[in-house]
Amino acid sequence: MAEKKLEKFAAPRGTHDILPEDWPYWRYVRDTAERICELFGYRRIDTPVFESAGVYLRTAGAGTDIVEKEVYLFEDRGEARLALRPEGTAGVMRAYLEHGMSSLPQPVRLYYIAPNFRYDRPQAGRYRQHTQLGVENIGDGDPLADAEVVDLLRTFYRELGLGDFVLKLNTIGDSECRPKFIEALRDYYRPRLDEVCADDRVRFEKNPMRLLDCKEERCQPVIAAAPRLSDYLCDACREHFSMLREYLDALGIAYELDERLVRGLDYYTRTVFEFHPFQEGAQSALGSGGRYDGLMELLGGPATPGVGFGTGFERLILQLHREGVEISPADAPALFVAHLMPEAAKAALRLADAVRAAGHEAIVSSAGRSLKAQMRHADALGARFVAIIGAEELASGDVTLRDLRDHSERRVPLADVPEALGPAVPSTQ
Repeated sequence: MAEKKLEKFAAPRGTHDILPEDWPYWRYVRDTAERICELFGYRRIDTPVFESAGVYLRTAGAGTDIVEKEVYLFEDRGEARLALRPEGTAGVMRAYLEHGMSSLPQPVRLYYIAPNFRYDRPQAGRYRQHTQLGVENIGDGDPLADAEVVDLLRTFYRELGLGDFVLKLNTIGDSECRPKFIEALRDYYRPRLDEVCADDRVRFEKNPMRLLDCKEERCQPVIAAAPRLSDYLCDACREHFSMLREYLDALGIAYELDERLVRGLDYYTRTVFEFHPFQEGAQSALGSGGRYDGLMELLGGPATPGVGFGTGFERLILQLHREGVEISPADAPALFVAHLMPEAAKAALRLADAVRAAGHEAIVSSAGRSLKAQMRHADALGARFVAIIGAEELASGDVTLRDLRDHSERRVPLADVPEALGPAVPSTQ
C-alpha cells in the first residue's frame, strides 16, 4: 500500500513570516515610531484585533473596497457577527466613545502599532495581514491639528532615514458642499459609463467620489476631464484648506496639490493626504490620512472632529532596503558557555544566570558536544567570549575565558566573569 504523503504547509497567501534576521528593521521602525509619537505628545492605545462587524461596515461606507470585498467577516459560537480589523481609526473612535474620553482635555492624541487584515490582492509591500502605525488626533477641528499629524508623519519618515518623498494634498469638502459636487460628477459620468471599468459602474451607484480614485488605464481620460471639487467647495472648507496650507508653509513642508486624490473610506472630510517616494509609481504611497469629522456620529456618538494617518511597516521596511538604509544587526551574545562533561553543566547554567543578571546575553551550549564543535557554534553565533568549564575549571572554581576577536585566553574566577565581559549594552527589546 502506497505511503500517504503528508501535506506541506506554508504561510497563507498574502501573509509572511518575520524571521529573526528581519527583526532589526522591524525593531528600528517600531522604536522610531514610538519615540516620534511620544515627542509629539501622543499616547499609546491598543484595541481588539476583532470588533463587532458594524464598527467597520457602518463607518467604511457603501461601495468601498472594505465593504465590498476586503473585510474578513465571521460569526463566533455565540452567533455574534465579528470582523478582523481592516483599519485602525474606527476601533479607536469606538474606544474613545465607550470610555468617555470626551471628558479628557481635548484633543486626545493617540497612536497604535497593530496588525490589520484585508482580503486584498497581494503585491510588493501590500499583504493581507500587515502592521500599521496609526495616529489619531480626536476633538480638534482646526486645520492646525491637520498640520500637526502631517508634520508628525514627515518627521517619522525623516528620522527613519528615508530620502526625498513628496506630500500630495487635497481637500474633499464636507457634507455641506460635497453633495453638489457628487451630483455634478454623476451628471458627467452618466453618459460615459460604457467607457469605464465595471468597478466604476458600481462606484457610480454606491460611492461616486471613488470614481476619481480608479487606477484602471481606460478610466484615466474620463477622470482627467471630470468636474473639479475645488469649484464646488463651500467657504468654510475653502478657508480650512487655505489655513492648512499656510501652516504647512510655516513648517517648511513642501506639497503638491492633487485634486484627484480621494481616500478609500467614506468617513473622510476636507483634508486628505499621501506621502510618496519620488522614485516610485502612482500606487506607492508610504502612508496616508486625512480628516474624519463625521465618523463619531456613524458610531452613535456626538459630533466629534478627528484627523489622523496610517503607514504600513512592511512598505516602509521595503523602502528602507530600496534606499540602502543600513540597520545595525541584532546584538551577538556576549558569552557562550562551553562545558566539557556532564558535571560541568550545572556550573554552566549558574554562570549564564549570573551573566544575564548583570545585563549580558549568554547562551549555554547543548550537552554532549566536543569542545571543537562548541567553539564552532560560538563562532557561528558571533559570540564575543567563550567561557570553558572542564574538570580543571570545576576543581579550581575558575573558567577559561577565550576572546574570539583576538583569540586571547585567560583564567577568571567564576564570580568575576560578568565584570570581565565589560559594561552591559542596554537592551533594545
